[in-house]
Amino acid sequence: MRQRIILDVDTGVDDSLALLYLLASPDAEIAGIASTAGNVPAAQVAINNLAWLELARAPEIEVALGAADPLEIPLRTTEDTHGPHGVGYAELPTPIRRISTRSAAQMWVDLVRRHPGELVGLCTGPLTNLALALREEPDLPRLLRRLVIMGGAFNHPGNTTPTTEWNIHVDPEAAKVVFDAFSFAPPDRRPIVCALDITESIEMRPTHLIRLAERAGSHPIETVSPADPPEARSVASNPIIRHLTDAVRFYFDFHDGYDLGYLAHMHDPFAAAVALDPALARTRPATVDIELEGALTRATTVADWAGIWGRPPNADIVVGTDPVRFFDRMIARIGDHARALYPGQPVGDPVTRLR
Repeated sequence: MRQRIILDVDTGVDDSLALLYLLASPDAEIAGIASTAGNVPAAQVAINNLAWLELARAPEIEVALGAADPLEIPLRTTEDTHGPHGVGYAELPTPIRRISTRSAAQMWVDLVRRHPGELVGLCTGPLTNLALALREEPDLPRLLRRLVIMGGAFNHPGNTTPTTEWNIHVDPEAAKVVFDAFSFAPPDRRPIVCALDITESIEMRPTHLIRLAERAGSHPIETVSPADPPEARSVASNPIIRHLTDAVRFYFDFHDGYDLGYLAHMHDPFAAAVALDPALARTRPATVDIELEGALTRATTVADWAGIWGRPPNADIVVGTDPVRFFDRMIARIGDHARALYPGQPVGDPVTRLR
């Protein structure tokens, strides 16, 4: 059975892979895409989403523009992590599709009211749009079938401050609105939270790009390395593989620059996979709250695992998964989809360097 998804993203290199994963999945149908300010401003996020949809020859899918700023603080973006336009070194075609006339928050509200109990929400960026939607429709937690959030860090260091994860850090007030709202949801409506504790174990490496190209029948089969200059570009015959290679290579360079290795953490496509198949993840219930006052810990996600606060759990936090199984599935789905979109590519070319 196909699952209908509301995708809320701040696209983003790994958000791009999450979007492609859903488009490539026979068990997914995207009901709407909310463009969230985060990695880059919301307007650029919307352009990225439209461009990927066109490149992937997707059917008409509504792309709505989200709020330009977080609820209470100025927007902070991270072009150093995702590139000046959010897609690394990739130079996506200028889209001809149009942004929706309704806001992202209004799209959330209209869709869940129209399809109660049917939609899966997937948030891979800051939670601003969902928080605004909750202000208009407080019953949204019960109207959704399921919610999956990529965000937070619990028993793990942060990636923005020593204790905070990027998505929560951008708009902690919105995160608190969301987790507070789900405190009153039934247990089967608790959000599944994919935090850094797990997503930083989802390590994409150059060999995964090679496997994607091979699966897609793209040529030449290219390998990327830290020796590649910034101006190098993929010449892969398959446009999906070509643009993904250029996008992900920037992400590899970023992680390598912080001594994390020549790899990239695939936070968001993992969350997309969990949204479609929660069995990919082992979870543990907890009561989650957001620190808003601490001088050193503002935007920290705090989990009460033992019930010390005396409040019911409002989240199911992912505590385990099998990264190999995830990557096998992602490569198969995106690779096969890329081949189907752009068929006729020869297979079996030797591995070459970028040009």
